[in-house]
Amino acid sequence: MTTTPFDLTGRVALVTGASRGLGRAIALGLAARGADLALVARRLQPLEIAAAEARALGVRAECFPVDLAGTEELPGLFEAVVARLGAPAILVNAAGMTWRSPAEELTLAQWRQVLAVNLEAPLVLSQRFARAFAAAGRSKQRRGKIINICSLLSERARPTIPAYTASKTGLLGLTRALAVEWAPRGINVNAIGPGYFATEMTAPLVADPEFKSWAEQRTPLGRWGQPGDLVGAAAFLAAPASDFVTGQILYVDGGWTAAL
Repeated sequence: MTTTPFDLTGRVALVTGASRGLGRAIALGLAARGADLALVARRLQPLEIAAAEARALGVRAECFPVDLAGTEELPGLFEAVVARLGAPAILVNAAGMTWRSPAEELTLAQWRQVLAVNLEAPLVLSQRFARAFAAAGRSKQRRGKIINICSLLSERARPTIPAYTASKTGLLGLTRALAVEWAPRGINVNAIGPGYFATEMTAPLVADPEFKSWAEQRTPLGRWGQPGDLVGAAAFLAAPASDFVTGQILYVDGGWTAAL
């Protein structure tokens, strides 16, 4: 039973991209607040490490190695999660990928892979989530929570990442569309827009002294984000504390979007 606005005890959270970076930090942050975890990513070994850390916090954690670019696998993934843990009450679409190249050199195969992981997989998993939530019955649980990990590039742009920018812009639009449609069904849909975070995916940028310095100078708080900086926002959007918040994007960007 939930006793505080941020208590997630007994709720199941399905988190994609949970083997590393932002997804892993969010998953463990939810576990620290009592949520049981369905951990999804391509590789099993890092998922098992994250699951062991979650279990040490006293919650259940199961691993589901799946390539999210293969959207035909996702219905089966969701059914497996329900069978092993029960219907999720929280869905965090944190998995993401990118190709960095000049726009004119981007292949359609690369474009489709990025959109499959960053936009199509969140749609399919959200559809399954909504159906499972309805089947479980609203009287048996609090509001369902979907959290999409968007980006500064949901509303801005930089050269050489057109597919990523298009996918994250689309994900913000999807967030708003589902929030409006599913609010009467007891489901809140929100997004988090990270600024520049130091993760495995951004390692080439962090390793570039010129870019690293530019990002630090452009960010009012003067540094790159660390994965743990995202946990508070995710916990808020997953918890009863945000029951009257839907269709929003919360930028965790060190002040980037507030500055000229």
